[in-house]
Amino acid sequence: MRILILTHRVPFPQNGGYPIVVGNTITGLINLGHEVSLMSLNEKKHSGKPSEKDGLLNKINYTEYGIDTRISLTEAFNNLFTKNPYNIDKYYNSGFEKLLISNLQQNKYDIIQLEGLFVAPYLSTIRKNTTAKLIYRAHNIEHQVWHKLAQQKNDPFKKWYLNLIARRIKNYELELLNQFDAIVVFTIQDRDFILQHGTKIPVRIFPIGVDLTKYQPDYSKTEHPSLFFLGSLDWLPNREGIEWFIENFHKDLTDGDLKVKFYVAGNNIPEEFDDYYVLGKVFIQGEVDDALEFMNSKSIMIVPLLSSGGMRVKIIEGMAMQKCIISTSLGAEGINYTNGTDIIIANNTDEFYRAIRRCIVNENLCRQIGINARTLVNEHHDINKVTFALAEFYQSVI
Repeated sequence: MRILILTHRVPFPQNGGYPIVVGNTITGLINLGHEVSLMSLNEKKHSGKPSEKDGLLNKINYTEYGIDTRISLTEAFNNLFTKNPYNIDKYYNSGFEKLLISNLQQNKYDIIQLEGLFVAPYLSTIRKNTTAKLIYRAHNIEHQVWHKLAQQKNDPFKKWYLNLIARRIKNYELELLNQFDAIVVFTIQDRDFILQHGTKIPVRIFPIGVDLTKYQPDYSKTEHPSLFFLGSLDWLPNREGIEWFIENFHKDLTDGDLKVKFYVAGNNIPEEFDDYYVLGKVFIQGEVDDALEFMNSKSIMIVPLLSSGGMRVKIIEGMAMQKCIISTSLGAEGINYTNGTDIIIANNTDEFYRAIRRCIVNENLCRQIGINARTLVNEHHDINKVTFALAEFYQSVI
């Protein structure tokens, strides 16, 4: 098959959930012998940062187009009086649309996959210029993320504003559902929501897949006990979750009974997080050169997500690296886990505290949970198995 994939950001380097999912999907499709093209919007060109390249680019037809998605205060204010979700509209660009039309007129594709809601503004243009089947991969139910963010806010204006965004995105999402030829999701929860809202096209679940050969845990290089968080803090649910955790546990980690070093790593960590640093106890490491090496060097992973949706790539990666993971049930949504066997679920401060204490003093427990987690990933999240099933679904749609 000839497949075109559209993304709202450049999936290189593969250092976050969205890039990893896209990159692994492309790799799996290529390994099956399919011809893949990728068109990506690139926000970073306007910040003066060159987009990083990847060996995968030698195996695909790749086009990226730089756009400026910054919104002025005037534009943000004026948007309050419209019905449009600005955080989706900002990804529309007439120059990219012309490039897309040219691509569609010059190439005959079998499948065009839109990776997430933010490339949906080009849907009608794609329909007019191709006979390919259009697949929408919903990485989450976007309006639910914003609604849950609103629920966590105490400030009345912030709560009102986030709820306003959530309502607009919900209307946009629901209007789109039957405009594709099929929808792909990561979780049962997302599938059920979509089906409950009058969707008449095929909707299938394909979990996140990873290349298991890249995940080679080495206990001899693992510090136990050690606690860590790894995630991009430009994604609001990640930032909200780690701020909640630090606010509730900073004292326990520095002056209390939680005798364990705590490491925070990831992309776009704000400078104010340096205030949380405590010599020998709390480490704010920022972006790391090798995420898997960093993950391997620590023993207990926390995922304190309070608002989210879809399936979390970092949990799948942590499981593949045989980490003992403590997560909220929302963070682990969509994963076929068994609480206490291949992950530990904690949904409030007391549960997190007890889970961390338990893991600190019992290294054998941590190791066994990690081993069980890797078994789960082997069974359900092998990219080769997932992509093979996805390609079969494409064929059924064609």
